[in-house]
Amino acid sequence: MDVQHEQLAHYFLQGDDQGAIEFIKTMLEKYPRAYLYGDIITPAMYYVGELWERNEISVADEHLATAICDFVLSKLDAESGHVSRKQQKNFKAMLFGVEEEQHYIGLKMVADTFKEHGWRVRYLGPALPMEHSFTQIEKYRPDVIGISAALPYRLKTIKMVLEHFAELDWNPLIMIGGRLAKEYNLKEFESDQVMVVKDLGDLKRWFNEGREETINETS
Repeated sequence: MDVQHEQLAHYFLQGDDQGAIEFIKTMLEKYPRAYLYGDIITPAMYYVGELWERNEISVADEHLATAICDFVLSKLDAESGHVSRKQQKNFKAMLFGVEEEQHYIGLKMVADTFKEHGWRVRYLGPALPMEHSFTQIEKYRPDVIGISAALPYRLKTIKMVLEHFAELDWNPLIMIGGRLAKEYNLKEFESDQVMVVKDLGDLKRWFNEGREETINETS
């Protein structure tokens, strides 16, 4: 694997937000945003996690890296050339981490990807209590509900929310993502209404194949 992600991880761990931004802007001159997210930023954060698991960095170091990554993603989003409000499609997405799930960096990149394709997006962040997610979904009535989890003991929560979502009268597409989707076999959850998104490449292929256009046919 290319060492670019390790270079970026170094900026994150040093708390060097300006260095990270400059590095990423240099990468954007060479690569599309999808590549940056899927092949540089995501591996950088996985690398940080691996260092923590090997006790080579502290919890504080990991939190600092996450905070810097969050800041950089927010700045990229603010400076990006997303479509104007008048050009936005009618499709709506709502994205959040399931109850007690604290990981959210991947969700922010997913939110940006939807915006890049002209979707209206509500990003509700990590660890959203179940009852509040249900309330927001009923109000917003999104075409896609994206839920994220990193750890296997979130499976019980995922099953519970999927059971509730199955009862929604407009049949939104449910996307399950996060590290859990990448590292575990979630085939049992897949259906016409539920899609497992292992990484940003899966999401990009979904858009490239024009599958978003089939949503209105099933909702």
